[in-house]
This record gives sequence, structure tokens and C-alpha cells, in this order.
Amino acid sequence: MASKANDSVLILGGGLMGLAIAHQLARKKIKVEVLSHNRNEAAGFVAAGMLAPHAEGLDGNLLKIGQLSLEQIPQWVNTIEADSGIRCDLRTCGIVVPFKNESDRDSYLTAQFGVALNRSELEQEIPGIARHWKAGLLFKQDGQIDNRRRLMRALENACVGLGVNFQEGVKVLELLENNNTFQGVRIQNAEGELKTLKGMKAVLCNGAWGAELLKELPIFPVKGQMLSIQGPREALKRVLFGPGTYLVPREDGLIVVGGTSEKEAGFTKGLTPAGQKKLQDGIMSLLPSASFWPPMERWWGFRPCTPDESPMLGKSRLEGLWLAVGHYRNGVLLAAITAKILSKCISKDSLNFEEKMLLKDFQWNRFQPANEQNKSTLIP
Repeated sequence: MASKANDSVLILGGGLMGLAIAHQLARKKIKVEVLSHNRNEAAGFVAAGMLAPHAEGLDGNLLKIGQLSLEQIPQWVNTIEADSGIRCDLRTCGIVVPFKNESDRDSYLTAQFGVALNRSELEQEIPGIARHWKAGLLFKQDGQIDNRRRLMRALENACVGLGVNFQEGVKVLELLENNNTFQGVRIQNAEGELKTLKGMKAVLCNGAWGAELLKELPIFPVKGQMLSIQGPREALKRVLFGPGTYLVPREDGLIVVGGTSEKEAGFTKGLTPAGQKKLQDGIMSLLPSASFWPPMERWWGFRPCTPDESPMLGKSRLEGLWLAVGHYRNGVLLAAITAKILSKCISKDSLNFEEKMLLKDFQWNRFQPANEQNKSTLIP
């Protein structure tokens, strides 16, 4: 069944990126339609919500875009809260990265942005931290947001209030194109009906599934398992970011524990005993007393990864189809700047020099030979 031409911007994916971009476009009075297969499986519901360009030890262009987005997040969240009436629990609580010796601490990629801690100072910041951690870095500027319980719901409410149209339970089967121009999508709706949605503009932001629609995109899933435990209120005031495991305390004492990184799992669903044991071992290694706090919930999801673990932003090979995919571990951190830049591109607002350079840094064809990259102009 074919439909008439759609003058809305089609958002292909209803996760955090899709909702963030839809919200920004709707605020510009642009009609938006979100096509989502299952929003509850979106990475935005799975992530721990860390805002940690420095604690993660990012470098190069990824650190630059992470720092820029971190600066923009407070205003971005204020707008979402005002439009939705839902508080997102954004907190600049600081993040502590522990080390087994001072040499490892001082050689950390982002050490210059943190406060160096000795063992005594580390214990003051993280009471009860395991004895084998002898030093640490405190990144006061890093923080967190309650994405799972707050931010995603707030974005949904804000989008609905601004008139965004949602189609849930929709599987996008195929992108329609003609002469390297985006023409629309072929979908299967929740009732199993096949339909064609014609359109002139769309944003591909379906996370780990991006390559299913554009084969040339080098995106692959990295499965992550997580759990939460209930600790005493304020038992942990800082995020504790250890190697392979991190503890993210919410205001009510809930602590999100993450996250395994299973590159060989593909799209294999479900929890595994090995993955859950790794998380429990990580808790014991970081904060032994937390091993006795009651578990509350366990879940899993798929991070969208690229060969350099950085996103692909801006134009695709199809005129009219934009990309916001491949954010890997930094989707929550980069949502603000991704939404700002993509909405400016689509609405034809002027980009500043920094934004243009970011699009160049994260163009989709950066993995191809230089002669292939030069065949098209990707910066608007």
C-alpha cells in the first residue's frame, strides 16, 4: 500500500538520538514523524547515563565533541524539562577513576583535566573503596543524568507536546532511493501491513541496526549487560568509574552497575551467567560493601559501534538522508550536540565553524580511501 508524499521529516529510530533530534526540529516548527520498532529496546533506556568525556579517557576529536556537548547539556536539559514538565535529574556529581598506582594515574589520557588523589584522598571521596586502589583522579566537571527513568520519558512527553507524530511497532524494511536521492521508506507496521511512506528528508538514527538499511555503514553491535542495586541514600556520592565496571549512584540510592562489553555476541539477546558474574566481580573489586546491597533489576542492550568507536554525523550518500549513528558508549553524552547540529542542517540554519569541522571529523565515509571520500561534498 502506498501513501501520499510526506512533508514531515522522518526520524528512523525512536531511541535517544531520534527523540532528541525530533524535539529540536519540532521546536523549530518543523513537522516530524518518528518511526520506532520498539523504543523500550533503545540504547537510551539501557545506558547508565554517565556524562564522562574526561573520566572515559577520550582523546582527539571524540574528546573535543564530548567536551562541547558537556557544555551544552545543562541548557539542553532545561529546555526538555520546560517542554515536558519532567525533571531529568541532571547532576554534576563528579566522577572518580581509581588506579593501582600513581604512575598509572599520571599517564591517564585525560589526567590533565582531573584532580590527582592519593590513597587517603581517594578514601575520602569513595568511602569503602577496595584496598588495592592506591590513587585516583577526580573529574569534578563530569556527571550523570537519569536517562532510564527520566530523560527518555521527558523527551517523549516534550515531543508529543510539540506535535511530533509517533508510529510505534514499525519496522523499516528498506530505504527508497532514485538517482542517489532519498525517496522514502518501505515499512511493516505493528499490524503486519506493508506500506510505503514517501518523503524528502529523513534521519537515520536506529543505533546498532544502522547497517541493515545502509550496507556501507560500518556499524556493529556491542552487547552490554547491566544491573542495579539499592544502596543507602548518599552511600556513594560520586560516580566510580573502574576498569570494566562502573557504579553510577542516583539521588534515591539506586546504583546502576555496568557494563559488559561483548563484541562477539552480535545481536544475541538476553542475560548470561558469565556477564552477570563479571558485574558482580566488578562490584567486589571496586566497592566490596556494595556486594551485599540488594539487586533491583538486570537488563541488556546493544551499543552501536564503529571501527574508531566514534559516531557518524551529517550527510549520507543519499541526498535528503542524514545520519546520527554509531555513538557507541557516548550516546547520552553526545545527544545534545548531535541534536543541535542535525537540526540546524535539516532546517538549513547556519553552522558555525566548529560545527562544520565536527561534521567533517565524523563524516560517514572517513573509513573509505581518500579518493572515495572526495567524490562528494558532505559539509552543507
